Amino acid sequence: MEKKKTTGIKIKNIKHIFLEDDEKCSHVFFFFLSPFAYHSSRRLSAVVLGLGAGLISVWLSGFLLIALSFYGTLLLSPSLHNPSFSSDSSTSPRITIFTALHSSSSSSFDSQAIHSWLALSSQVKVVLFTQHNNNSSLTDTFGSRLLLDSTVDFTFLGTPFLHSMLARTEAYASDIAVLIDPHTLLLPDFISALNYADHELDRDWLLVSSSVNIPRFPFHWDQTGRFWRQYNGKRVRFGELQKMISLRSLKSNSSEGSNMIMAWNNVDSPLHCGVLPPFLYQRGTHNQWIINEALSCKRRFVFDATSTISSVSIGNAERKYDTRSWEYIGNSHLGKLYGSLSKSYALPKLLKCNKRYILVTASDGFRTREKISACISRSKSRILKLDPVQKDQALPPLKLPYDLESLLPLVADKNRTVVLSVAGFSYKDMLMSWVCRARRLAVPNFLVCALDDETYQFAIFQGLPVFFDPYAPKNISFNDCHFGSKCFQRVTKVKSRTVLRILKMGYNVLLSDVDVYWFRNPLPLLHSFGPSVLVAQSDEYNTTVPINRPRRLNSGFYFARSDEPTIVAMEKVVKHAATSGLSEQPSFYDTLCGEGGVHRVGNDRCVEPETNLSVHFLDRDLFPNGAYGDIWLKEDVRGECEKKHCYVLHNNWISGRLKKLERQMMKGLWDYDASMRMCV
Repeated sequence: MEKKKTTGIKIKNIKHIFLEDDEKCSHVFFFFLSPFAYHSSRRLSAVVLGLGAGLISVWLSGFLLIALSFYGTLLLSPSLHNPSFSSDSSTSPRITIFTALHSSSSSSFDSQAIHSWLALSSQVKVVLFTQHNNNSSLTDTFGSRLLLDSTVDFTFLGTPFLHSMLARTEAYASDIAVLIDPHTLLLPDFISALNYADHELDRDWLLVSSSVNIPRFPFHWDQTGRFWRQYNGKRVRFGELQKMISLRSLKSNSSEGSNMIMAWNNVDSPLHCGVLPPFLYQRGTHNQWIINEALSCKRRFVFDATSTISSVSIGNAERKYDTRSWEYIGNSHLGKLYGSLSKSYALPKLLKCNKRYILVTASDGFRTREKISACISRSKSRILKLDPVQKDQALPPLKLPYDLESLLPLVADKNRTVVLSVAGFSYKDMLMSWVCRARRLAVPNFLVCALDDETYQFAIFQGLPVFFDPYAPKNISFNDCHFGSKCFQRVTKVKSRTVLRILKMGYNVLLSDVDVYWFRNPLPLLHSFGPSVLVAQSDEYNTTVPINRPRRLNSGFYFARSDEPTIVAMEKVVKHAATSGLSEQPSFYDTLCGEGGVHRVGNDRCVEPETNLSVHFLDRDLFPNGAYGDIWLKEDVRGECEKKHCYVLHNNWISGRLKKLERQMMKGLWDYDASMRMCV
């Protein structure tokens, strides 16, 4: 890359001059005066010889006052006394620092990291991705420069998805985006490196840097929020912090990529070609993968600034998650499955020699490398070390360390209620649209029963609480498992068996098929019916007849409580379905309402005589099926349902998987981007 030429001293480049360690402002003073002194030395000699001593004394006194004034300005100016501040904020790049909190680490989050970021420059703002946007203490502490964003995807255990985070960064107006570990502290030379890249590189770039791990940071911010202090109150200078980091890096003799900092310009342009897989943030592999893909794509100049950026990661947060080894295995699987062929690489390195930044590449000639050998030798302990993603590496199978019994207490809400859905691989995208809608409505207590191993693996990669039913029917048809088919009859019986298992474990169940679109959370209403009541959707579409007519109970949406009458009644349903050549749906009605509806009570209820369990058929205006009121034929289905105050709308009474998918997508009731593998 051709280096830009500069001549003389340009005022606009003052902000590129930064103090090193314990340098005094007098050095800067001399730097600015030296050109004047050099060019005027002979003229000054003539003045000294030609003027009287008194005139010389007055002249020198005035000059000394000007110099002292300039020196005092340097001492008071934060832009030169602290290299983190720019004297002209209007020309400084707008920097947005993005990070995410895992739900398990939010309680122990150390705000010192955010203090260190916001102190870098008035042009820095911080976006904190969090699962719950209710941490008012942070916003009270840091004000409007800290934003909380709860729109990204998290796993059911509270681990954020990297691809969702990076997609969200594009929503914020910024010149430079930074992705950083929430426990990493930054020192002022970080801004210096960003300013260099922003002003000197003539193409889009991606800066990477690794932090030094320390168990505890022995300093704290003072009340002014401008300086680090020891716990005895003594102020800590920037040079002392750099020295501590250097000594620590020498002891470790490496800089691993686990706590990597990434920064890039032109935030609207992607970091690499192709689609980012659903990596879990801070669970390994994704840093190496992104660097490899960015290098292969060649859209950005990728360089390592580890040697010139002082940063520390406190406590090595990743050690807290060793019990979740399956999350790391999942990322390894994704790195192996997706992306270009990985290879070893030597990144260009940003170094600082004699107070000037230089970029060193493997292609530099011998003489160039010889001139900067001193810089390279000083920075050997601060070079990023990344192993390429091993595409041919054998990996253990991906499996959650949870079965149904251990998932229930993790997922259930305070009422011991779970929302269950059952799906096979042919309905995986509809499953995810259903999940995304549940997340949007803040319904986290859902649970997925996978009918096959492909769905189980897919659900793990999507961060879902999933378990596999080993007794599910095999050879489930991909496109021919719709209502009335033999495949449908076999699959539906899995649902009632699974519901019964959960009820016997002491948990209430709302069974919802994945083709049921939710407009509102129905759980508060369903709980209001009280014990010994099974609440179900009616499949009746005729508006002139009772909604509890024979075999009009829809077993694709019902709420069952974990009480004795419900459990006994469900046992009878499962037993009836096991001997039936039909699906489980007729078994529900014939068992609970009697054949021909002999146990009906009024127009919307049944009472099972042996258990005295009441069956309540839900209002069709609030819980419409797919044929009621021709809602799906309306031009604005969402508007029609919002007018009726619908809780849900069932996408049934239509034959064929593809037709069902097309109808739901075309009507705008779809919340999942299958190409990006994230909620929309």
